[in-house]
Order: sequence, then structure tokens, then C-alpha cells
Amino acid sequence: MWTLEPRSDAPLIWQIATPIMAVIATMLTGALLFGLMGYDPVAAIRTIFWDPLFGASAGYSRPQLLVKAGPLILIACGLAVGFRAGIWNIGAEGQYIMGGIAGAAVALAAYPAEGWWIFPAMVIAGAFGGWVWGMIPAMLRNWFGASEILVSLMLVYVAQKIAAWMAFGPMRNPEGFGMPGSRNLSQYASASNPEMFPGTGIHWGVIAAAFAVFGVWVLMSRHIRGLQIRAAGEAPRAARFAGVKPSALVAFCLGLSGALAGMAGLFEAAGPAGQITDGFGSGYGFTAIIVAFLGRLHPVGIVLAGLLMALTYIGGDIAQLMLQMPAATVQVFQGMLLFYLLGFDLLTRYRIRRRVTA
Repeated sequence: MWTLEPRSDAPLIWQIATPIMAVIATMLTGALLFGLMGYDPVAAIRTIFWDPLFGASAGYSRPQLLVKAGPLILIACGLAVGFRAGIWNIGAEGQYIMGGIAGAAVALAAYPAEGWWIFPAMVIAGAFGGWVWGMIPAMLRNWFGASEILVSLMLVYVAQKIAAWMAFGPMRNPEGFGMPGSRNLSQYASASNPEMFPGTGIHWGVIAAAFAVFGVWVLMSRHIRGLQIRAAGEAPRAARFAGVKPSALVAFCLGLSGALAGMAGLFEAAGPAGQITDGFGSGYGFTAIIVAFLGRLHPVGIVLAGLLMALTYIGGDIAQLMLQMPAATVQVFQGMLLFYLLGFDLLTRYRIRRRVTA
């Protein structure tokens, strides 16, 4: 008989190996699933994971990797800080939406004025909008002991309704012939977030993601706050005895993750999305949770995981177009990836032993 025996610590080799094993298992299971659906499994996997990088459409899809990965990495960096402290922000999607709305509101209020200050003001407003939405579950947890998991998740649906109200009401384009949605910010020079270097996919959101990766690495490895975060996650009682205030940590982590998610929403609203619509919100906030865990809550791992998840987005779109695969292909892959990652994570916390019975 086999049994699971708890490990005293998680071996580094398993921490590195389990995400790789999860990706391989996802690809194999996906191939099997596609075969059962009547598609050529080899062609499906090649279309999703190979063609965006080396296929006929690579000239277009490669730059899109950074466009898709930027918001995922930016949001996941903030989430990882909270997750390391045992603070579970599941509502980054709502903070992303509110950041986009707040930043777009600044641009629409300034329209048609032009000025260098407009876009920086949008970035600040986007971060503030996400921060406010993140502080709601923080305050409710600190004041009333409410679960930040449930509160942050429920606020996602509130944010979606607010986005729909804005698109049909206060932010509706007066020159849009009655169609829902704000003005197209990409056509407003001072408020747009265009590609900075043609053919690279790099815009200000990608630059912000790079700064977030470096900043989180410094925070977690070189700053006293990072030590407090790690201590709170690994030994909460010991952290309290050491003088760490749980309420301050909750506010810091949820505020930081909310601000970064809000910035991601602003960069998307001013760039690839271009406007606030009733469907604003692409699921990046939920996918970033997978990115954070797949990257082992480490900034470098988050970069690699963000690029991988961006590849599934782009490959899924190509598979839809070329193979007529269902639109839910990407969600299926992401769900399987999280499932296998959580399953294989057992190997980092437990070792398999054979129980000797008399």
C-alpha cells in the first residue's frame, strides 16, 4: 500500500519540475480531448503552441505575445505578493475593470484637449481605481472579519455591472450613433497607448509589467516588508509575535494588487481594447491567478508563465480560425493547467512512500 508522507520542506527540484509536468500533462490531455472531438490532435497542439511562434502567422502573432502577456504579468505580480502572505485576492478582474473605467474617465473628461499630462493622469487614476476596489475587501476583512476571497470575487460582478452602466450611460460616445461604448481612446492622441516600437508589441503596459517584476523581486528579497509578507504566510503566529500587524499587511497586499490590476485595465482600455464597453474585461484578472501559481509566486516564474498563457490565448484564436475549434478552447486549456498544477503540487509537500504492513 502507498501513502503520502509530509515533507519537512519543499525540494527545489520539485518546485521547478511540477509546473513543467503540469504543462506536459495539459498538452497530452488536450490532444486526447481534441481527438475525441474529431480534430487531428497533433494539428491542434501544433496550431496552439507552435504556429504562433514559428508558423505562417508568426510575424503577426509574436508581437501579440507581449500585448497579451503584459497585463497578465502586471496583475499576477500583485497577486503573488498577497498569496505569499496568505491573503487571497480572487477579484483582480473587478479591480482591472474599475481601473480601466477610472483611467478612461480622466481621458474623456479632458477630451478634446491635448497635453502630455493626460496619459500620466490616466495611469494614476487607473491605479487609484483598482486600489479603491481592492481596499473594499481589505477593510471588510480588517473591520468585520469578512472573507476577502468572497468579497473580492463578488465585487467582480459589481464592477461588470458598473462597466455596462458606463457604456450605456455616462461614458457613451455622443457621436457613436447610440451604440454602447465610450469614445475610442486609441484615436485620441494624448490618451492612447500605442505600440512604442513597430512590430514588437511593446507599449506602456509591457514597460509597467517589467517594472512590476523588478519591483516585486526587490520587495520580496531585499525589503523588510517582503520579510514580513513571507513570515505571515509561512508562520502567522510567529509573525504576530515579531510585531507584524495583520491588518496593515492585508491593506498593503490588497491595495498593491488592486493598484497593479487597475493599471493593467487602464493600459488595456487605452491600447488594445481602445474603449470602455459593456463587455470590458477579458478575463485577465482570473487568468493571472493561474499565472501567479504557475510561476511559483516568483517574479521570474511569473514572466515565463505569463508568456505561456499569452501563447494559449493567441494559439486558441488561430485554432478557432484555422480549425474551426470552439471558442472555449482557451478556457479548457487554462482550467486543465490549473487542475494539473494543483494536483502535481502534492509532490512538493508530500513524498510517496510504500507502507509496509505486517
